[in-house]
Amino acid sequence: MLLTLCAPSVRAQAPAAPAQAEPAAQPVQAPTAPPVTAQQQGGAAPAEEEDEDWRDTSEYRFLSLGDASLRLEMVAMAMQVRDYCANRRVPDDFVRDRLARLSVLSGRTENCRSLLDY
Repeated sequence: MLLTLCAPSVRAQAPAAPAQAEPAAQPVQAPTAPPVTAQQQGGAAPAEEEDEDWRDTSEYRFLSLGDASLRLEMVAMAMQVRDYCANRRVPDDFVRDRLARLSVLSGRTENCRSLLDY
């Protein structure tokens, strides 16, 4: 029984009509399996030349997670070094050291102007 709460009073809903018996179910047939190939039977696959481009990812729409993570880290570091470049109170030796570290990670020579690329 289901109770319905209304503002003025509480009303009980009438029980539903008894369910009618379903017609007898048809027996279930087993699905048919696809034909077994020679390779699945244990036979060796024909020898093929190794595909030289088996690991080509040039058609991938998105970068790998590791590559995307590295790029985000590089952007964060470049923004921090840009802030050091703009702040005259930061010693020049410290800024040069940070630029050298960023250059090692990015693989290119970085200076305060090149950080605008990030």
